[in-house]
Amino acid sequence: MENLTLNEKQELQDCYFSLIRDIKNGDILKGKIVEIGPKDVMIDIGYKSEGIIPISEFHGPSNISIGQEIEVIVENVEDEDGRTLVSFNKAQKIKGWKKLSGGYNEGDLVDGRVVKQVKGGYMVDVFGVEGFLPQSLSSFKPMPGKDPIDKIIGESFNFQIIKLNKAKQNFILSRKDALKIEREEKRKKVWEEIAVAQLRKGRVKSITNFGAFIDLGGIEGLLHIADMSWKKINHPSEIVAVNDELSVMILNFDKESGKISLGLKQTMPDPWSDIEKKYPIGTKVKGKIVNILSYGIFVEIEKGIEGLVHVSEISWMRKNVNINEIYAVGDTVEVKIISIDPEKKKISLSVRQMEKDPWEEVEGKIVTDEVVRGKAIGFGENFGIVDLDLGVEGVVYTMDLSWTRKVNRPQEMLKKGSYYDFKVLRVDKDNRMIVLGLKQMRTDPWPEIVQRYPLGRVIESEVVKVTNFGVFVKLEDDLEGLVFSDEIEADMLQNLKAQDRLKVKIIKLDAKNAKIGLSSKVDEIPAPEAA
Repeated sequence: MENLTLNEKQELQDCYFSLIRDIKNGDILKGKIVEIGPKDVMIDIGYKSEGIIPISEFHGPSNISIGQEIEVIVENVEDEDGRTLVSFNKAQKIKGWKKLSGGYNEGDLVDGRVVKQVKGGYMVDVFGVEGFLPQSLSSFKPMPGKDPIDKIIGESFNFQIIKLNKAKQNFILSRKDALKIEREEKRKKVWEEIAVAQLRKGRVKSITNFGAFIDLGGIEGLLHIADMSWKKINHPSEIVAVNDELSVMILNFDKESGKISLGLKQTMPDPWSDIEKKYPIGTKVKGKIVNILSYGIFVEIEKGIEGLVHVSEISWMRKNVNINEIYAVGDTVEVKIISIDPEKKKISLSVRQMEKDPWEEVEGKIVTDEVVRGKAIGFGENFGIVDLDLGVEGVVYTMDLSWTRKVNRPQEMLKKGSYYDFKVLRVDKDNRMIVLGLKQMRTDPWPEIVQRYPLGRVIESEVVKVTNFGVFVKLEDDLEGLVFSDEIEADMLQNLKAQDRLKVKIIKLDAKNAKIGLSSKVDEIPAPEAA
């Protein structure tokens, strides 16, 4: 520079100043960041001095970098300290407002970022300009256990401009109305896209007894319970839950009514195809009990394939089976395939046919009048069920339990799980029945009873039970008689109770029906004739 002539120095100076921009307050210029300090950012705007921007305008140094080009507005070409002050935020706002007011109107949708919460709502940044979002139009719902503000501040959403005042440069937004528009657009798009047999993703919105409603993205379809699974289910909740994401098939739809029928099982192979080839009649398989009803058990032999073991196919012998005493849901059982109806998707199974029919071995091994030992395993209204050898069962009726006692229920004489000796009274192979007798294990005592208790005999007895038709009294162990109601004074009948002593006279003997008739009118009744 020292070797230059005066003219050369002047020319160089004129050239330097010709490259410097002629700027003024309010100009929007492009510049390049050249330095990032703890408080300020220096930007080259082509002027004789760099522009200065407070770093706070960038929300931290991590959002900018050296060499980055940005637009700024000149706030003061030269302040009292000789610095050139520029603003990044104000330039963004001016540009943003021009873009917003020039290209958008009320009702339009815009993207915006929620920047802070204020009284009555939120401030939203749109193109660098902040607009107001009223709380009532935000659609922001609290999250359980979380502050809703933490979930939305800094997040971007779609909003609708519901009021735009270009003169005052302010505007009001609505997230609620934007969501309505988004949903409607989604609905239109889905209706344009769907087709029968199409697979679509959906989310379970609600569940009813007859099915589940699936949100396909703006529109809902019904997934009926019959189309949820190839296997039988009792309630949709066995297959789906609210908010589950599913892949479903469009089975049918009607745009006018807005109804869509969906299928879930149709997205999987039909396990019933070629079922007869897979399980020929007579096949033995293992399965899991999935349901127990009064008429039988349902057994799942593979996923989606269930068969019924009817109550009549559980045991060769027991006709009155209490299924819940034998099986529980989840039990594994071995069964035989006995019939298949592919059209109705029904399979009949058998447990008893897994074993040989025990009646084929009964003949010649259990005969009338022989003595057999058996265990009491169950009871009916007037009979007991006895488990015998060879896997068969017998039945003993209450009238064959005692010669002398009046037995109303078999439990009065038999204890479940206990063993007794019985006499075989009848073997009916055709009806699969073995009739047993307990009282027949001892000699009929009635010929002797008739001798011990002749008509007209007067004896002391003990009251056992008082009824409206008479009084039962104990004559000896396991031997009772009935004092008829018309054979006892009314006031005496009213005052009698169990264990009272009562003098009675024998007035009737019926050995065939094991009955003894008595009278308490000892002194008034002549001895009648034997029955």
